[in-house]
Amino acid sequence: MILLSFDIEEFDMPFEYGKQISFSDQISISREGTVAILDLLEKHRIKATFFCTVVFAREIPDLIERIISSGHEFASHGYYHSDFKTAHLLESRIELERLSGNPVSGYRMARMMPVDEREIAKAGYSYNSSINPTFLPGRYNNLGVSRTHFFKEGVLQLPASVTPLLRFPLFWLSFHNLPLWLYKKLALRTLRKDGYLNIYFHPWEFTDLTDRHRFGFPAYVRRNTGKLMIARMDNLIGWLRDREIMFSTINGFIKSLS
Repeated sequence: MILLSFDIEEFDMPFEYGKQISFSDQISISREGTVAILDLLEKHRIKATFFCTVVFAREIPDLIERIISSGHEFASHGYYHSDFKTAHLLESRIELERLSGNPVSGYRMARMMPVDEREIAKAGYSYNSSINPTFLPGRYNNLGVSRTHFFKEGVLQLPASVTPLLRFPLFWLSFHNLPLWLYKKLALRTLRKDGYLNIYFHPWEFTDLTDRHRFGFPAYVRRNTGKLMIARMDNLIGWLRDREIMFSTINGFIKSLS
């Protein structure tokens, strides 16, 4: 089963590279990418999970309606993408439920940073998908965490997928930089081992990020963005569908466990 998810947010990533970007541009770029994602999902008739910040959600009421009416899952990515307080856990859930008209049961911390599972439970979430169980210098050191789903503090923890043994991450950067045939091979091996694949992406990846002067991104972030990213994702989804591999929202997957 493929658990395809997207962290839709205000596009603040250029700030990490010393660049400035207006709020209107942050929203318009992420909006463009979200539309491209929804078009792809509609083309292949599959469902996905969208983790959304409150800031972005307030700017895209029409896209929220499209997400919900298309049968996708709407979950929390926090209140802001670049600011976090414990109170935002509950506040974001309540506001996203108000904006979408749907219950919000899942949470993913911005940039897959650590979050207190006890606070996740207190805020009313049933699952947390904020763990990348691998080692990336300066970002993650989660080699001691289970690769696959587990319960902690009464909340289902659903780590992002990494390969068996070496724990090579199958997240968005791998998808951009590995040859597509190799990514497919690693993904299929992990899927067969674990029974599911939990992979995540962002809307701005589906827009052209090649302007280094504007965004400041290194080559490994710029590579295969925009139309190339749309084509690669289209290829991956079609390849998986040809093998009759099911896609599911995260909530749908959780229901299948019980």
